[in-house]
Amino acid sequence: MIIGLDVGGTHTDVVLVGPKGVIQEVKRPTNQKNLFDSVWQGIQAVIHDIEVSSIKRAVLSTTLTTNLVVEQKTSPVGMIVSSGPGIDPAHYKMGNAYYTVSGSIDHRGREIQPINRNEINDIANQLTKAGIRQVGVVGKFSTRNPVHENQIANLLKDRFDVIIKGHQMAGVLNFPRRIATTFINAAVYPQNQTFFDSIKKSFKEHGLDVPIYTLKADAGTMNLQASLNQPGQTILSGPAASVMGAIPYTQENTDTLVLDIGGTTTDMAIVVNRAPLLDPMGIELAGYKTLIRSLKTHSIGLGGDSVVRFKDGDITVGPDRQGPALAFGGPKLTPTDAMFVLDDPIEGGDRQLALKGFEPLAQQLNLSLKGAAQRVLTAACEKILSEADQMIERINSQPVYTVHEILHGKKVNPTEILALGGPAPFFSKRLESLTSKRVRVAPKWGVANAIGAALARTTCQVSLFADTEQGYATAPENNYTEKIDRKYSNENALETAMKLLKEKALETGALPEDLETEVIENTEFKMIRGFYTTGKNIRIKVQVKPGLIRSYSKTMSLQ
Repeated sequence: MIIGLDVGGTHTDVVLVGPKGVIQEVKRPTNQKNLFDSVWQGIQAVIHDIEVSSIKRAVLSTTLTTNLVVEQKTSPVGMIVSSGPGIDPAHYKMGNAYYTVSGSIDHRGREIQPINRNEINDIANQLTKAGIRQVGVVGKFSTRNPVHENQIANLLKDRFDVIIKGHQMAGVLNFPRRIATTFINAAVYPQNQTFFDSIKKSFKEHGLDVPIYTLKADAGTMNLQASLNQPGQTILSGPAASVMGAIPYTQENTDTLVLDIGGTTTDMAIVVNRAPLLDPMGIELAGYKTLIRSLKTHSIGLGGDSVVRFKDGDITVGPDRQGPALAFGGPKLTPTDAMFVLDDPIEGGDRQLALKGFEPLAQQLNLSLKGAAQRVLTAACEKILSEADQMIERINSQPVYTVHEILHGKKVNPTEILALGGPAPFFSKRLESLTSKRVRVAPKWGVANAIGAALARTTCQVSLFADTEQGYATAPENNYTEKIDRKYSNENALETAMKLLKEKALETGALPEDLETEVIENTEFKMIRGFYTTGKNIRIKVQVKPGLIRSYSKTMSLQ
């Protein structure tokens, strides 16, 4: 059995999944001031009468890192950045302790200028004096040769709590995004470590000696130790959980709009032929453009508990949530209250409170209570559909990527909507009246995201660069370098990349039966000097495909 958990802005959903389906499920209010308490109470609720020895693993999707970045509650970071030819790293300053230093590597990994050790030691002293405990180290071409980042990290070791090296964050050359990615990983490191140390401790205290995984933004998982080293990977894992929870119920050869309607937000995504779309550049969050690989999703501040307002003759819903619905003792009118008025009550609420709360709005609109409630749900659904149309337009303005391939010339055109999340059955009725698309509600809609987290397989990538003229092949993310000769071929490079990929996947928690690999980049360029070929430049990128773990692949279809 597997524990799956998704911490949302309003609710924390937890499931216990077995080979024949969901065994236990629970939905609890999220305490944003104490996420650990929300997580642990939910886990205890699904295992209280279960033999814990039968539980094989736990997968967590949390809002922790996302909230830290969006709410600007990250820890201070010291950034040490060196450049290569043609760019000034001062243009990409991050934080208040940002230092550009000597040392340069060119695009082929050759050292142009060595680092200055005295300069690094002086910076380390300044950071220590300022009380900064997290450091990021980035060189422009460190993905071609990480020697400078490694040298700087060695000079800093034992003086700081963590040193995040840029070449281990992503195997691509985008310098500004690698700086931002390194900065974010260092900035959320201490809070992430404290949170997961508490999780590990509580698991042990309750006899749950099982591997713990976290869900990444690209809908794959990684084990807890790997997530501690790259905590930024868990940003936007919530929308990824929603997509994975929806995929088994989408149709082949169909474009599907997935809507996860929660209490605070609605997360939306497109699934093409049962494969989610990918953002190939990486997450952009709170102004930070990163190299954190993610599914292409869009979130809006509109959910069941969003505040309803009437101004200048218009009804608006959201983007803020100020507590639960009136029916649950909250302070403001919400779409959830409209559900109660329309005789779609949710368990545990007080319909009379919702009816009373709707009286002023009904008077302003000169409508009955039910008529006003219908207007509120219509306004909410129209906003969701409008945002979805804009998202689709943005997607179609660029090349379309799924997690498996680029779809040349593809224009997405969803013909169906699949809704999940607590309010999904209620919103779906109104959505269906406003669109020509078929609208369906996912089975186990209330906890589908937690199921998606539970059953996501471990994924990872490896990027390998080989230069036969210089005589080396390297995969910096894997700390791998080998000497090669001029006979080194594309086939050799591919074999090495696949070997490294499998090793990395198993280290980060993949099951051997789920190592479904694929090549996503394979290029080779000849190096010419004068009239002669002097070598080859080979670039390989491979990945373990995202998807559901095989041993439970039929679980969700049984619901």
